[in-house]
Amino acid sequence: MKCISVYTNNFEAFSDIFESVVETVFEEHEEKEVDGITVSHSGEVPEFYLERMSQKPEVVVMKDKSRGVTILQHGSVFEILMPDLESVLA
Repeated sequence: MKCISVYTNNFEAFSDIFESVVETVFEEHEEKEVDGITVSHSGEVPEFYLERMSQKPEVVVMKDKSRGVTILQHGSVFEILMPDLESVLA
């Protein structure tokens, strides 16, 4: 899964830029600024990362089922976990 980190603890600000972030093409470990918020491609994460993080009480888990996207919110960061294109096509 590809992980995009959005560095804000403001859910409203995150919601405002979510669509733009999901549609943005990032190179691995590339960092961009979207509406004043730092966003970066944090590389690939293994499947067990989602399972491990979702068990922590301080982590909020949200899903966008239409896209197969999972969002983790903890501290002052939102992590958007998106399936790899290869795994979706397989």
